Amino acid sequence: MTVNNQVKQKYEARARIIKAMGHPTRLFIVDELSKGERCVCELRDMIGADISTVSKHLSVLKQAGIVGDEKRGLQVWYNLRVPCILNFFGCVEDVLKANVAQARKAIT
Repeated sequence: MTVNNQVKQKYEARARIIKAMGHPTRLFIVDELSKGERCVCELRDMIGADISTVSKHLSVLKQAGIVGDEKRGLQVWYNLRVPCILNFFGCVEDVLKANVAQARKAIT
């Protein structure tokens, strides 16, 4: 069975979004933005990295369509474009719990 081009493009698009989430700092940023919008300077202070590193992470999330931004004066404020991305976190937590349960079961 071969995968047609439309189906392939759909999975590639999904992979880009998942890949954008595939870094601990970016997961932290998404989690922080779930609490409300943040400016780059706030995120920089929370993460403890230089502004260019934080900006790069935000750029990856923005290109994937996960975050949006709004320039206000000299600052850029970021927010979650689609808050349902947080459902992904819940699913990840369920997998982690299942893994722990499986590991405990294997020990006993």
